[in-house]
Amino acid sequence: MRLNKEKNGSAPVYARISVNGERIEMSLRKLVKVTDWNSVKGLAKPKSVELKTLNNYLEQTRGMLSGIYQELSLTSELITPNLIKNRFLGVVEHSHTLNTLMDYHNLHMIEVLAIGTMKNYYTTEKYLKEFVAKQFKKEDLYLTELNYEFITHFEYFLRKHQPLDHQRGMTNNGVMKHLERFRKVIRLGVKMEWLEKDPFVMFKLKFNKVERGFLTKEEKFSIEDKEIKIPRIQFARDVFVFSCYTGMAYIDVMQLTPHNVIKGINGNQWIKTLREKTYTAVNVPLLPKALAIVEQYKNHPRSVAHRSLFPVISNQKLNSYLKEIGDISGIHKNLTFHLARHTFATSVTLSNGVSIETVYDFDCLGIFDRIF
Repeated sequence: MRLNKEKNGSAPVYARISVNGERIEMSLRKLVKVTDWNSVKGLAKPKSVELKTLNNYLEQTRGMLSGIYQELSLTSELITPNLIKNRFLGVVEHSHTLNTLMDYHNLHMIEVLAIGTMKNYYTTEKYLKEFVAKQFKKEDLYLTELNYEFITHFEYFLRKHQPLDHQRGMTNNGVMKHLERFRKVIRLGVKMEWLEKDPFVMFKLKFNKVERGFLTKEEKFSIEDKEIKIPRIQFARDVFVFSCYTGMAYIDVMQLTPHNVIKGINGNQWIKTLREKTYTAVNVPLLPKALAIVEQYKNHPRSVAHRSLFPVISNQKLNSYLKEIGDISGIHKNLTFHLARHTFATSVTLSNGVSIETVYDFDCLGIFDRIF
């Protein structure tokens, strides 16, 4: 009963629907005298046939609302007080949620996108769930609840997010990459008509221009010649140097098998494979330094077990070991595996006016010998 709407001694009866701390009230379009109402039981005092009939209606309403809740629980839908109210009133509400959209995207893209790219989408999804839980105290949201404000608040959440492993927070470009992936998922929802309006329409991604780093010859040789006695650090150094001489990305190196090593028409050894990211052909001549590293690890127990050219190691671990290598080699640049690819591109291809894609299509041993 809403006593604040009392008029002439009578007040309207409302049903209060509560789910997980969230609640709304719904008018039942019934009036009852304040003196005839039992606020403890939430029912009218059964003084007359009319009041008994009202109580029967209230009990039926309570039973119907409870039944709707149980039905939604069985279908694993996101349950909100508003959804229960709309079901009771016969209002059809869109049931597509943020989680269902992310699940749909990941399920249908897993065979299309590279493994590394999918991992990035999973990370973006993880941050979205953390944000929704913190900002809205919910596990999920309807897509109709997403708007420009949601995006700006999510951006702020990412910028202020502090990793538990004491690593630094995200850079601006890191934040933008998560928002870029989220925008692609949202646009998928718009295409499927799960969303009437794209909340990203007025939002602009702002990437900072970053100069790609690379190692000089002296820095590269410093890493190559450094005596390292710790096996895990030595392997990280060796596979990094291998990329410096081949220009291959981490995922492509880790997926190499002995079958990818072939003899060219000139008698030299080559790597022949497909890039995981673009599915384009890669034909890389194995210079003596790179070939020596292949020979060193192709019979390693972990290589044999995985039927790979090198022992498999995660990109995260590899990059953490590379930071140690940078420290012991006296190199103050941010040493990551991606830096090896840029070192190759800068020292071998770009400095000779040849693109990294073009160089893979020719026998460039002559060029490589002059540079290395």
